[in-house]
Amino acid sequence: MAKVLIIDDDEQLCRMLALKISLLGHQADSRHSLGQGLEAAGREPYEVVFLDVRLPDGSGLTGLAWLQDTPGRPEVIIMTGAGDPDGAELAIKSGAWDYIKKPSSLQAMTLALMRALQYRQERAAGRQRLALRREAIVGDGPAMRACLDLLAQAASSEQSVLISGETGTGKELFAAAIHQNSARAAGPWVVVDCSVLPENLVESLLFGHERGSFTGASEAREGLIRQAHGGTLFLDEVGELPLGVQKAFLRVLQDRTFRPLGGRGEVVSDFRLVAATNRDLEEMARQKRFRQDLLFRLRGLSLPLPPLRERLEDLRALVGRHLERLCARYNLATKGLSPDFLAALASYPWPGNVRELVNTLEQVLTRAGQAPTLFPRHLPEEVRVCAARAAAGEAAGPPAPATASGADGDSTPAPAPAVLPRLREHRRSQDRQYLQELMLLTRGQVAAACRISGLSRSRLYELLKEHGLPRPGGGEQSAS
Repeated sequence: MAKVLIIDDDEQLCRMLALKISLLGHQADSRHSLGQGLEAAGREPYEVVFLDVRLPDGSGLTGLAWLQDTPGRPEVIIMTGAGDPDGAELAIKSGAWDYIKKPSSLQAMTLALMRALQYRQERAAGRQRLALRREAIVGDGPAMRACLDLLAQAASSEQSVLISGETGTGKELFAAAIHQNSARAAGPWVVVDCSVLPENLVESLLFGHERGSFTGASEAREGLIRQAHGGTLFLDEVGELPLGVQKAFLRVLQDRTFRPLGGRGEVVSDFRLVAATNRDLEEMARQKRFRQDLLFRLRGLSLPLPPLRERLEDLRALVGRHLERLCARYNLATKGLSPDFLAALASYPWPGNVRELVNTLEQVLTRAGQAPTLFPRHLPEEVRVCAARAAAGEAAGPPAPATASGADGDSTPAPAPAVLPRLREHRRSQDRQYLQELMLLTRGQVAAACRISGLSRSRLYELLKEHGLPRPGGGEQSAS
């Protein structure tokens, strides 16, 4: 028996859907506001949640990320009475199981429910079969859990995998984990950094060559593709591969055969391909700088990795793991962390992602020396500046009123519409809309919301309560 939660202000729909769910042998609970629904999901481990978009206390989409981080980690089926293609796209990209337009038949709703439950059962069975080796991959937040699910799928398959993400997000760690958890784990693991391949030698390095095939080829050499026979070939920064080599590599992927430079016969290599890039290969293909047909071959499975600024819930675990490793390397005692140290780290955007975080922690240990506790004072100046700006941001005044410049250069008030709401009502409406969009953009991550808005945590919580918007991890006006 599964537990299902319905969050919708249409009480009649809730009763009908709950009755249908109970007839299928499952338990159904109903809540009629977003705050009540989030509070219920925080207490009970629901497997599926039906979530309306237009609720009395805000858009259901703003609670999607929070629901996925509740104890049951439910599949969320979005329901809406207004067709909105952009909203549907946002819901699916945010992790919703399905997007149903109301009015819809109970049969359509229960069909979506049954498929979601079947998916969860099969996914749970797959997880039991495969206990992932992921020693180097740190984090268990919603974004990282989604990546680990994709990693498990990739490890159990022989399809090519394309890992994408910004520099420093851990693409090579995920590629290695795919190999280590696959049936080819005992085979070779061959890494090719396409960004440093010399253009005049790239074909020789990949395909190998026979003696005398070009000037300086004093002996035959086996190429990297052949070295990966029986294992995994990892093409790092595949977007840097020259166009001429892309064409030749396409045939290798299709037939798993190639001819070394100067060779007379074809050579076979049975390898599994994993590639990674920090470039937009779709855009490069549109600009004819990357072959579209090669992109299709590389992208059997796609594994996009989030930047660190979008998974700040993993920050404490990342800091703890890497500080422990660095302290052991430099023979230092374990360090304590002041709360404002972590808050300062969370205020920084981390353009270099985890790699930059690790480098920063090395600098911190150098500055701290034998001090037992790490404080913001030990951080580099650019991190401390971000923290100071975030703390001071809530004191900033409102923007200057719009003006229009006349012909003589004088500034005059812009013409106003015939009917205006009261200024206080207008500001309140704009503030509420901003807060809703802010929490949706940051998927309910408080640290990211504070960094973007310039608000302190206490002020953000105060504004959410003032506008009747749900707080992360709790009910409409909870004080967690």
